[in-house]
Amino acid sequence: MNPIIRRELLEVLRTPKALVVQFALGIACLALVLVRWPTSDVADLTGARGGEVLRIFGYGLLAGIVLLTPAFPATTLVREKIKGTLALLLNSPLPPWSIYLGKLGGVVGFTALLLAMTLPAAAGCYLLGGAARQGGIVMLYTVLGLAVVQMAALGLLVSAYAQSTDGALRTTYALVLAVCVLPMVPHAFFRGDALIGPAADWFRCLSPVPAVMEVLGHGDVGAQGMAEVRSVFPRYALMAVLCAVSCAAWTITHVSHALLDRARPAGVMTDDRTGAGRVLRSLFFLIDPQRRSRSLGLWVNPVMVKEFRSRRFGRSHWTIRLIALSAILSLALSVAAAAGAVSWGIENLCGGLVLLQVAILILFAPSLAAGLISAERESGTWQLLRMTPLSVGKILRGKLMSVALPLALLLSATLPGYVVLMTVKPELIHRVPRVVISLATTGIFAVLVSAAVSSFFRATAPSMTTSYIVLLTVCVAPFLIWLGRDAPFGHVTVQTVLTVNPVAAALQASATSGFTQYELLPANWWIMGAACSAALVVLTYRTWRLTRPE
Repeated sequence: MNPIIRRELLEVLRTPKALVVQFALGIACLALVLVRWPTSDVADLTGARGGEVLRIFGYGLLAGIVLLTPAFPATTLVREKIKGTLALLLNSPLPPWSIYLGKLGGVVGFTALLLAMTLPAAAGCYLLGGAARQGGIVMLYTVLGLAVVQMAALGLLVSAYAQSTDGALRTTYALVLAVCVLPMVPHAFFRGDALIGPAADWFRCLSPVPAVMEVLGHGDVGAQGMAEVRSVFPRYALMAVLCAVSCAAWTITHVSHALLDRARPAGVMTDDRTGAGRVLRSLFFLIDPQRRSRSLGLWVNPVMVKEFRSRRFGRSHWTIRLIALSAILSLALSVAAAAGAVSWGIENLCGGLVLLQVAILILFAPSLAAGLISAERESGTWQLLRMTPLSVGKILRGKLMSVALPLALLLSATLPGYVVLMTVKPELIHRVPRVVISLATTGIFAVLVSAAVSSFFRATAPSMTTSYIVLLTVCVAPFLIWLGRDAPFGHVTVQTVLTVNPVAAALQASATSGFTQYELLPANWWIMGAACSAALVVLTYRTWRLTRPE
């Protein structure tokens, strides 16, 4: 047996968090089955109830895999580099490919244990009937196994290049989100097109979502009444294997002694560049964060300035690039709607803008806020901050403002898309303010919850992972119940669950199809307000405790 697999598995399984994750996933899957377990003497011979439960069970497993799998491979190699143990591994008799297989086997082995904890619930779905009529339990677990290998290989590739655990987690979750969602966009836009349609059809098979939907017999994303002839499952298996093998080859060639002996590039002075190079550099660095700055004013929070100058995404040129990218994406979607290139309806396109903004919040809020306190404790600078005459309130205001301002600018960059949609359909003028309020509450909730989670950890990596899990549980998990609306969950149950989801409230405010029949506002605003207040109280109390003498 590969010794690295044994070490990686034992290291993970001996932590209390691994035990909690295993039992939590197993109990959650069992609860989904027990909710629809027959209580009367009448049997469902058609298997309809079993098919309904299998769908909720399958989507829940996919969400759990997407949430939990990337965290382990994204940090494994970068932690070895930080601790200095990667040099010991490279100097051992093990070849690079054996080291890689050991790391990959550890991740896949732990995920296999997680999937094994869900087998009793899968057996319950099979006994309820309907599993044979759909793709089947075996095909569902096959797709999930391929998704685990695909995401683990992607996380190991990022970990080989990353220099910090928080950066590795941020990049890996961004790539996983891109792999799961972006491949379906061209297929939805160009479905049926003779020129681009076949390529888009193959490209969407890179994502595990269409394969899971096919296995569960739930149609396709953006089908719009058009039937799919070719099966997605074999093409996804091919694309997932090719993706994993490509990432593995790339990682193995990079993980070598050259990784440790790599010299830092000397760089080129701006005056030594060509004229076009100087012009391009001036555009990329409109505001140079390294220039000598004047003294801080009396009314400027020094903690906020320190966060902006010490954090990569707090620097001006990175913020400008992200704002420009967000503005381009929102305007491109809006122009497509105005030109009539998409027949989804203005309301559904407004819902697409909402999902774009929520993706920005879920991706960037934990990466910025989850290290506000934990990063200071991990690096040892929290002791220096405690010795300053700054009060707890001033410290918190500076740190929260350093996160709130970039997020506000990113969300503001997508607002021109709403202007275009309101120009196309003036009736949206009354809906857009409610959408903006719901998104603002989502952003405040994401920042405060991530910051509160940060106060409980001494390291940034577990803090960021926990923040992602909490946010995705609140903002994404309720949609699993929404997928089972009318069967097996009734209207009242779905509305009650969606009331706590700020994303569903924004989609209902924009009149997106599938959410118009629910009344989620203003109840969701009150719930989010209470949750934000509770997170702020916890954050203030924990920060006050950490500033006290030990």
